[in-house]
Amino acid sequence: MTDEFEKLGTLPPAPPASSEKRARALAAAMQAFDAEEKTANRAQGKSWRQRQSSILNRIWSTNMITQHRYLAGSALATLLIVPAAAFLTFEIIRGNLPASGQVALPEMADAPKVQSEPVAPKASVRPVEAKRQREEDAASPLPASKPLDYEAAPSGGAAQRMAEPPVALSPPMPAPTQSMMAEGVAPLAAAPRHAPTEPAILPSLEQGRDRFANADPNSVKTVATDPVSTFSVDVDTASYSFVRRSLMDGHLPDPDSVRVEEMINYFPYDRPRPQSAEEPFRTTVTVTPTPWNAGTRLMQVAVKGYENAPAEAPPANLVFLIDVSGSMNAPDRLPLLKSAFRLLVGKLKPEDKVSIVTYAGNAGTVLEPTSARERDKILAAIDNLQPGGSTAGAEGIESAYRLARQSFIQGGVNRVMLATDGDFNVGVSSDEDLKRLIERRRKDGIFLSVLGFGQGNLNDSLMQTLAQNGNGTAAYIDTLAEARKALVEEAGSNLFPIAKDVKVQVEFNPQRIAEYRLIGYETRALKREDFNNDRVDAGDIGSGHSVTAIYEITPKGSASALNDPLRYEAPAAASIQAPVSDELAFVKIRYKEPDGDTSKLITTPVTEVNAVREFAAGPQDVRFATAVAAFGQKLRGTDALEAFSYQEILEMARDARGDDPFGYRNGFLDLVRLAETLDRR
Repeated sequence: MTDEFEKLGTLPPAPPASSEKRARALAAAMQAFDAEEKTANRAQGKSWRQRQSSILNRIWSTNMITQHRYLAGSALATLLIVPAAAFLTFEIIRGNLPASGQVALPEMADAPKVQSEPVAPKASVRPVEAKRQREEDAASPLPASKPLDYEAAPSGGAAQRMAEPPVALSPPMPAPTQSMMAEGVAPLAAAPRHAPTEPAILPSLEQGRDRFANADPNSVKTVATDPVSTFSVDVDTASYSFVRRSLMDGHLPDPDSVRVEEMINYFPYDRPRPQSAEEPFRTTVTVTPTPWNAGTRLMQVAVKGYENAPAEAPPANLVFLIDVSGSMNAPDRLPLLKSAFRLLVGKLKPEDKVSIVTYAGNAGTVLEPTSARERDKILAAIDNLQPGGSTAGAEGIESAYRLARQSFIQGGVNRVMLATDGDFNVGVSSDEDLKRLIERRRKDGIFLSVLGFGQGNLNDSLMQTLAQNGNGTAAYIDTLAEARKALVEEAGSNLFPIAKDVKVQVEFNPQRIAEYRLIGYETRALKREDFNNDRVDAGDIGSGHSVTAIYEITPKGSASALNDPLRYEAPAAASIQAPVSDELAFVKIRYKEPDGDTSKLITTPVTEVNAVREFAAGPQDVRFATAVAAFGQKLRGTDALEAFSYQEILEMARDARGDDPFGYRNGFLDLVRLAETLDRR
């Protein structure tokens, strides 16, 4: 078909006529066309206004094409656009061109395509990894505490974008099936088994206003002066999800967003399990060579919690505390949040109870305590949530805890589930004030879960503060697949605690170990005396949870030791208590029962019996967790991993992938490939 626009350059000049005559003729033609179109559109069920809008849109689109073809922006192009629009109008009137905006323009199919010069997007830039130098605290004697199991000298030492991001691709997960539809969630498109190995090239991603806790990586400690390491357990997984989203969006994550322990503990591991509820934990310690440093070893401490059978799970009293402020008005925030809670409701038992509190300019109760039997009523309350207003988070927290106390189940699970982007800006809003508020409320026996949504103004720092100080856990929900993992597949471990205030303390034998470095747990560090202080809050472990901590240790006499021996170190003969020579370390775990106030102690000695000579001979889960630890450290910019390549991490993880029913480990391999590609830019 001949391109009508090609005729523009060859049309004969219009016959002379006065402006008045041309105007009258055009008006008459349009009036006749108007009457004809009204009649035709009534038959087609279309209003004239809709038809007119489609014609004008068509004319505008044609004008834009004409602008490209005739020196866009110039005066000549402007002169050509007006007659082109008039010509197109008359062609429509004569019936040569269809007026409907509902169909494509087949008559323009032969028109030459106008190719504009492609503009290369700006490459995403890794956030500047400013290396913060902090002076070591002045050396001071250890506070009063229980005597060490090994000889010890006096201790001293160190006391994204502004625009809304696209919703990230789901991690490799099975496509939702009939079970998901039964839970009230519309089916999703099947997620690919593997994420793309090359990220989509996106425009430059501006640094957003996401807030993360600022903590320097743990330094190397000398056992002669600082033999004891103490920290609170961490079963949160928020960091891994945020890192994944950053990489899938096409840029390396902010180093402060990388918490290595949360990346390690994101994955399920097949650790040895306790045999009964009377033994809430089982500790497994494995010592292997370090893949990135031949002169050191890795000591992996793994704790596996007892897993309640579904029938044994106590009844739950859940209060959904949902942020409906204006900042939640984005596809990856309130709409995703609503879908996530629909999944959770489908998992509850009839005897469970659900309440809903929302907060924006002020807090309000959307749903009084309601039996999970009334599923439709709960889902309707969730569906009716709408965003708008500022964020009075503290008022919402008070209302949620008040409602949880009102419907408290003695002997059951009482939990507030806060879902937010963390943008609290009305009332009590500082991290410290909110921390004190949460600390007061945890005494009521009510646990806390914090679910983060969105990117660009995510207040991860506040979420961590609330979770760590409110007997709580934190997760970041970037996809519906992640919501299913956290709230359905791992509902038991995330909803039903088996222990609270769980602390770990490791003492290293100075005759066998020269130095050590705890990988991760920077925001969970505790003072040595906090271990025996039952008033000090710590992490919580849910049913079936696994917790892993990894130390890089330097054997005595290794050339990889970073610190020189002390000139005035006390000789072994002067020791008060002789060490057990074959022990490398001694691991202690202190915990309280969910409704208890007095802690209990579990101890595990570490010897060469726990060691393997070659890394490849180590257990599969140990090797995979080591690969994740290496990846997290590399993203964080840890000096020890500078010479260790992404390819080496990839090979280590691939060799230890093992059984991967949900595709989590395959997804990790894809993230390593993405990071390698992005780091080369």
